[in-house]
Amino acid sequence: MTRGPRRAYASARRLVAVPSSRAVAPVPIESALGAAQARALVSAARRVRANAFAPYSKFQVGAAVLDEKGRVHVGCNVENASYGLTICAERNAVAAAIAAGARRVLAVAVVTGAHPATPPCGACRQVLVEVAADDTVVLLASTRGQGVPERWKLGDLLPRAFRL
Repeated sequence: MTRGPRRAYASARRLVAVPSSRAVAPVPIESALGAAQARALVSAARRVRANAFAPYSKFQVGAAVLDEKGRVHVGCNVENASYGLTICAERNAVAAAIAAGARRVLAVAVVTGAHPATPPCGACRQVLVEVAADDTVVLLASTRGQGVPERWKLGDLLPRAFRL
């Protein structure tokens, strides 16, 4: 039996549940990110993916972020034998942007070898929310085939994100 604050929290949690149908498929996005910028961002993520250090999973990921000054910052995943110390490509790209003086991310591209394309993990989504708006474009691409990248809004990939 649950008592005290836990009961209130559990009941509040039910009241704010997000319908699962909200983020089940990519949605068309109208944004300031032009086709040339999108191609350049995906291309940068593809290139840096080759530098990924993934000796355990063999799952190489490249990411690129576009900052508020129009600069592109890249990152790749770096695995560690102690899995919790592994750093994802998206977080490395955000860290590179912050280290270069960026404070906002306007667009993100993630490239993997998986088909269909793989979205950022939950931790990376939360880190992106710190520096990007809900309507930030997230491009998901695969090295398999030359298909058009999926375009998502960050807010659809992480609805009701944690914010202080």
